[in-house]
Amino acid sequence: MNVKPSKVNDRAYIKGLSSIWHYILKKRYLYIMCIPGMIYLIIFRYIPMYGIIIAFQDFNFKRGIFGSPFNNFANFKQLFGSEAFYNVLSNSLILSTLRLIITFPIPIILALLLNEIRNQAFKRASQTFMYLPHFISWVVLGGILSNFLSMEGLVNTLIETLGGQKINFLGSAEWFRAVIIGGNIWKEAGWGTIIYLAGLSAINPEYYEVATVDGANRYQKLWYITLPGLANTIVVMLILSVGGLMNNGFEQIYLFQNGLNISVSEVFETYTYRIGIVGGRYSYSAAVGLFKSVVAAVLLFSTNYLANKIRGGSLY
Repeated sequence: MNVKPSKVNDRAYIKGLSSIWHYILKKRYLYIMCIPGMIYLIIFRYIPMYGIIIAFQDFNFKRGIFGSPFNNFANFKQLFGSEAFYNVLSNSLILSTLRLIITFPIPIILALLLNEIRNQAFKRASQTFMYLPHFISWVVLGGILSNFLSMEGLVNTLIETLGGQKINFLGSAEWFRAVIIGGNIWKEAGWGTIIYLAGLSAINPEYYEVATVDGANRYQKLWYITLPGLANTIVVMLILSVGGLMNNGFEQIYLFQNGLNISVSEVFETYTYRIGIVGGRYSYSAAVGLFKSVVAAVLLFSTNYLANKIRGGSLY
């Protein structure tokens, strides 16, 4: 009996749909847990994206988005012709690049060190101590850092005790980036460590047992088993980090920004706040934000493409 190809394809399609629905029903509680997150993204991330059109308008509050006249690319011409914009771009790239280079390897190193600890109670206590700052607001951490780094704070008191001169960490342009990166390490390094520890737990313990039988030492196990097993996690985290290269965070920068360090502390987040919210130039600030988002998207897709070409693995 001959069966037409179309019927065979239809049966395969129906069978495929059936298996998909079977999988969804099997994992239904996980999908239900995803619903609040999806609702949040739709309401607060995707729906407001229609407001991006004001970057191409001479926006007026009274007329609204749909009543304001379009000025084509006038905002972008003004943007690329502004000297302040290039200063902001330079500050943002320098700070985010330094943060990526310095902070990215630290969680990996911490995870590898914690993975070698055999005392489980000490290991769990160390993990808790390290990732706890992630859940503390930047306002609180900023206050703590300000107290530590003030002229009469703990750090300057220690420097003076050792015979050195006090340093104005909070009012010096040359120390601003060090303060920001140091604070970021304190707050986020522990959280990244937990992610890498989860990746380490997925490595088959039998690999280490076989390596021990073959006479491999600890460093050989680290180089030939642990790091290759952690490579996919590192690649994914690197792609996400490069994708967020244009994001320096508003709260941390704003808390430590002042007139003495404004030359190096003005980044996209504080610049759009100052000219958009404070200055009322909504169309121009939207153009700045759109430029930043486009560059971030290009970086994300480029890094993902390179990772796929080099390792054969990527985010999608």
